Amino acid sequence: MSRRPVRAESPQDTGGLVVVGDRVLTLPNLISFVRLLGVPLFLYLFLVVRADVPALVVLAVGGTTDWVDGWVARRLGQVSRLGELLDPFADRLYILATLLAFTAREVVPWQFTAALLARELLLLGSLAVLRRHGYGPPPVHYVGKTATFLLLAAFPVLLLAASVTSVATAASAIGWGLAWWGLVFYWVAGAMYVLQAGRLVRSARARSGGGAA
Repeated sequence: MSRRPVRAESPQDTGGLVVVGDRVLTLPNLISFVRLLGVPLFLYLFLVVRADVPALVVLAVGGTTDWVDGWVARRLGQVSRLGELLDPFADRLYILATLLAFTAREVVPWQFTAALLARELLLLGSLAVLRRHGYGPPPVHYVGKTATFLLLAAFPVLLLAASVTSVATAASAIGWGLAWWGLVFYWVAGAMYVLQAGRLVRSARARSGGGAA
C-alpha cells in the first residue's frame, strides 16, 4: 500500500528559534497587505494618469520595504504561515506588474520581460508537480531573495532613467546593471528550486514503491 509523502519542512519547522503561528492579524501581515495595495496604485499612476514621479515614489517604497515585513515578524515573534505566503507573493506581484507596465510603455524591452516570465512558468510547473505529490512550496532560498532585491532595486532606477533626462545616462547604467544581475540570479534560483523539486519527487516515488512492495 503506497504512502502519501511527507510535506517538505521549512527552516522554522526544524528546530529553529522562530515559531510559525496561525495568526492573521499581525503587524507584518498588515505591512504585506499595504505593499500589495501599492501595486494597483502604481499601475494607475503609471499607465492611466501617466504621473511618473508619484509612480516612481510608490515603486521605490514598495521595493525598498521588501525586507521590512520579514524583519518585523522575526523581531516581534509574529512569523505566521500567512506571512510566509504573503511576503513572496507581494514580491512576485510587484515584479510581474512592473514588468508588464514597463513593457507596455517601452521602458524595458519585451525580451527581458519574456525571460523573467519564462522563469515564472518554469516555477509554476515545478510547484504543480510538487503539489501533486503532496508537497507545499519549497522554502525561499537566499539566492531567490537576492534576485528579488536586485530586481526591485532596478525598477525604480530604470523608471528614473526614463523620466528624468538629466540623470538618464547614469541611472540607465545602474538600473540595467541591477536588472541583468537580478535576471541571472532569478534563473539560478529557479534552477535550484527545480532541482529541489526533482529530489523530493524522486524521494516520494521511492517511498511509494517501497510501501507497495
